[in-house]
Amino acid sequence: MSSNPEETAPYGGAPTGSTTATAPKAPIKRIRTQHLREMKERGERFSMLTSYDQLTAQVFDEAGIEVLLVGDSASNNVLGNTTSLPITVDELIPLTRAVSGAVSRALVVGDLPFGSYQASPEQGYLTAVRFMKEGGAHCVKLEGGVEMAPQIERMTRGGIPVMAHIGFTPQSEHALGGYRVQGRGATADRVLRDAQAVQEAGAFAVVMEMVPGDVAAEVTSKLDIPTIGIGAGKECDGQVLVWQDAFGLRTGRLPRFVKQYADLRSVLLDAARAYDSEVKDGSFPAPEHTF
Repeated sequence: MSSNPEETAPYGGAPTGSTTATAPKAPIKRIRTQHLREMKERGERFSMLTSYDQLTAQVFDEAGIEVLLVGDSASNNVLGNTTSLPITVDELIPLTRAVSGAVSRALVVGDLPFGSYQASPEQGYLTAVRFMKEGGAHCVKLEGGVEMAPQIERMTRGGIPVMAHIGFTPQSEHALGGYRVQGRGATADRVLRDAQAVQEAGAFAVVMEMVPGDVAAEVTSKLDIPTIGIGAGKECDGQVLVWQDAFGLRTGRLPRFVKQYADLRSVLLDAARAYDSEVKDGSFPAPEHTF
C-alpha cells in the first residue's frame, strides 16, 4: 500500500482518511484508470489527445489533458503512411516510451496496432506486455467489441488495463467499406452490444468513433465505465482528437467531428520562412548568437 497521500486520494479530493471536511482540494500526482470512472460518477468530463513525442506530451500534460493516446494514427501522422494499418509494434513502442517518460500526471495509453492482437488472446496479451514493459504505457487500447472480449479478458486477468474502441474502427476500414458512420438505424443495437461486451470483459473505458450522438448517449447512460467520443456527440464522458487535426498542423479536408483550436501550420511556416530568409541574407547568426 502506498504511503503517499496523493496516490490514495480520490481525483481532485482530499487524501483518503482526512478528517478535515474543509481541506483544500489537491490534484493527484498521477491519473489512474479508476479516476476516470470516479469522474463519470460525478458527472465530470475529461479530455484525451494523441501524442507521439516528448515535447507535445509535456505540453499536453501541463495543460491538464487527462489521457494521452500514443495512437496507431502515428502511422499517417508521423511515419507518412496513408492509413494506420502499416505501423508495427516495434515502431510504436519507442513513441510510447517517449510520451510515458515525459509526463508526470496524464494517463498514457499504448495503442495496439493492426495484426498484433487479433489472432488470439495470448497474442494480444504478449503484445500488451511489451507496451507496458518496454514502452512504459499505463494501459493499452484495442479495437473491436464482442469479438475482442476474450482478448480483453486475458489482458485484464494478467494485470493489464484495457481501453476498448468500438463503432468505426480504423483498423477494419476495408472490412467496413471505408470511413462510414456506424450504428445508424438497425445497427444501433450492435454498438450497444459491443459496449456491454467490452465492459463485461473488463475494459475500464471505451472509445466510440463515428457513432450517432443519440446512440452514443444511450450507451453512455447504460455503461458503468466511461465512454470517450470521437465523432460521437457531446454526451460521452470524455472526448478525444488527433492533436495535429485539433491544432491545425494538418491542412486539407478534415473529418466533420474535428474542431481546430489553432493554426500551427501557419505559425511554423512563417517561422521557417523567417529563418530561411535571415540565413540567406546573412542576418543570422548575429553577434549575440556567436561564441
